[in-house]
Amino acid sequence: MGALINIKMIAFDVDGTLTNGKLYENENGELYKQFHVHDGLMLSLAHSIGIKTGLITGRNSPIVKARGKELDMDFVLLGVKNKVKAMEKLKSEYNLSWEEIAYMGDDLNDLNLLKKVAFSGCPKNAREENKKICDFISEYEGGNGAAREFIEKILKAQNLWETALNKFKEITEE
Repeated sequence: MGALINIKMIAFDVDGTLTNGKLYENENGELYKQFHVHDGLMLSLAHSIGIKTGLITGRNSPIVKARGKELDMDFVLLGVKNKVKAMEKLKSEYNLSWEEIAYMGDDLNDLNLLKKVAFSGCPKNAREENKKICDFISEYEGGNGAAREFIEKILKAQNLWETALNKFKEITEE
């Protein structure tokens, strides 16, 4: 619980974490992904109350870039081979320490970053290697509310849940 109190940035892998991990390709080679609105709402709310939010993914995807923009995320890093190095740059840019960063990822390419952050999480259907080292394993699969549950846990630990709900009420009444 102690690590959660200090979190100022929450980052996510995309494929298999914010999506179900399936890629849909049409005859023109265009890829499609499916995102869950519950995850998106919580990402937007976390951002709106001052928590840095963003995505770090190994794929170059215009869909992910658009989703990040739609949710008002602070950063969207595409085509990342070394997620630890990418986070090191973000850490410096936002003047944060590892103790202030949470990350959720589902596969082997997330392991090194999951080991570095203060609070690590993975979806229910993540690789066993991820589950063994994560502080939090969601009750939900990737793309089905796992990110929302992860964010809620952090906000509630920081006593920011009511603040987030009030912010949502403000936004919807505008």
